[in-house]
Amino acid sequence: MTLAEKLARGVLDAMNAGDIAAVGPLVAEDFVDHGAPPWAPQGREGYLQILGYVTGALRISYEVHDIVAAGDKVAIRATAHGVNEVDMLGFAPTGKPYAMHTMHLYRESGGFLVEHWGIRDEIGMLWQVGALPRPSPAGFGAAGKLEA
Repeated sequence: MTLAEKLARGVLDAMNAGDIAAVGPLVAEDFVDHGAPPWAPQGREGYLQILGYVTGALRISYEVHDIVAAGDKVAIRATAHGVNEVDMLGFAPTGKPYAMHTMHLYRESGGFLVEHWGIRDEIGMLWQVGALPRPSPAGFGAAGKLEA
């Protein structure tokens, strides 16, 4: 197991345990979260604030499916399980649970995680909780071809 993988697993374990303070020693003071919204605070303290919101308000926990590590980087494919109990992306809460596909890439340097990139299926999550209507599959199935 690489150091990057060990640190990233530590972040997910701490999030799943609701122990966000345990993430502090794993990330650099000048940590950069490229997956955060542009208005979100950066650095270690900003990341801890974001994770506190994600685990507290959104009640997200992660189910890890794959971890691939090489050198100073680790990629994680996981499902984020949560409940839509707060305004999310400008949509009112519905109280419904969801399972959102995610991908995470962390980079380690000097014994700390220094960067994170995250990709989330937020549209799929909004469909699951009923905040957005699912699109109809227009064009599929008609004589076996797609319509323009």
